[in-house]
Amino acid sequence: MSRTTATDNDLADADLDAVLQRAAARARAAGGRPYHGDVTPAEAWALHRAGAATLVDVRTEAEWAFVGRVDGVPLVEWRAFGAQSPNPRFVEQLRAHAPVDVPVMFLCRSGVRSQGAADAATRAGWRVALNVLEGFEGDLDDQGRRGTVGGWRKAGLPWLQS
Repeated sequence: MSRTTATDNDLADADLDAVLQRAAARARAAGGRPYHGDVTPAEAWALHRAGAATLVDVRTEAEWAFVGRVDGVPLVEWRAFGAQSPNPRFVEQLRAHAPVDVPVMFLCRSGVRSQGAADAATRAGWRVALNVLEGFEGDLDDQGRRGTVGGWRKAGLPWLQS
C-alpha cells in the first residue's frame, strides 16, 4: 500500500462560504450547471477534512480498488463497470452516506461522471451538490495518459492504493 501526503497548498482552514461562492461562480462561468458548483481538488480536500462537506467517490469499484482511493471516502458507483446507464440505486445508496442537508462533493476519474452525480443529487434534494474538478486522475496528457495533468493525485492530496 502506498500513500501520498497533502502539500503545503492544502486549504486546511477553508471558509465554507467562500469556497461555495467560488464553486458557484465557476459553474456560472462554465455556462451554468444544474448543480451548485465546481470545487478544485484542494478545496474538496479542505472541506472534507474540516467536516464541512461529505466527499463521495463515484468511480467504478475496479477504479477504486486498482487506481487508488481517498481513505475513508465511500464509494457509490455512478455507473458500474460496463454499464450503459447510471446506477438505478445511486440516490438510495448516496442517502446512506450523505445527509441531504450537508454539502456533498463527487469525485470521479476526470470530473465528468461526477457532474452527472451532482446533477442527480440536486434533483433528489441535496441543496449543495458539488463536482470535484479534474477528478482523481485528471485529464489526458499528450501521450493519452492520465495522472500528469491535474487531478487529486497530481495535487499531492492524500490517497491510498491497495
